[in-house]
Amino acid sequence: MGEEEEKKVETPKDVADEKAIVLSTLPPSEDKPDDSKALAIVEPETKALVPVEKRGSVDRDATLARLTTEKRLSLIKAWEESEKSKAENKAQKKMSEILAWENSKKASLEAELKRTEEQLLKKKAEYVEKMKNKIALLHKSAEEKRAITEAKRGEDLLNAEETAAKCHATKTTPKKPLCGCF
Repeated sequence: MGEEEEKKVETPKDVADEKAIVLSTLPPSEDKPDDSKALAIVEPETKALVPVEKRGSVDRDATLARLTTEKRLSLIKAWEESEKSKAENKAQKKMSEILAWENSKKASLEAELKRTEEQLLKKKAEYVEKMKNKIALLHKSAEEKRAITEAKRGEDLLNAEETAAKCHATKTTPKKPLCGCF
């Protein structure tokens, strides 16, 4: 049993080395403040300078229990910081994936909108062309109708002049129809 007690007893130098190792394995703190309740690491008092054999087994057990508690609290704090860091990294990765997805969907929708706008502009140009062609055909038809009407008027005037000349030559009165349907 004496060997077991010697193995459990740690010198203050060994404890300080262990604390330095545990503290050096902690992730570096970021610039943002930590909102969690911080646990203060209590340095051993000056009693540690007194040789362990002179204090007695009660002090030794109390010191060992205190060191074990401090070590456990330090490990818990390191684990907690590690888990927080993992959760933060996971959330950041998910946010960047969502942003990339949103940007790709937005780009595809904008491309589709541009294609649709181009198609609409093309259809509009075709429709305008058709309407201009219809207007041109309408104008051509109106010109033809005007020409026909003008020719008919010229014939009617010529007929009237011929009839008037005939009436002057024969000295007769032109016959007027009383009703246009008879």
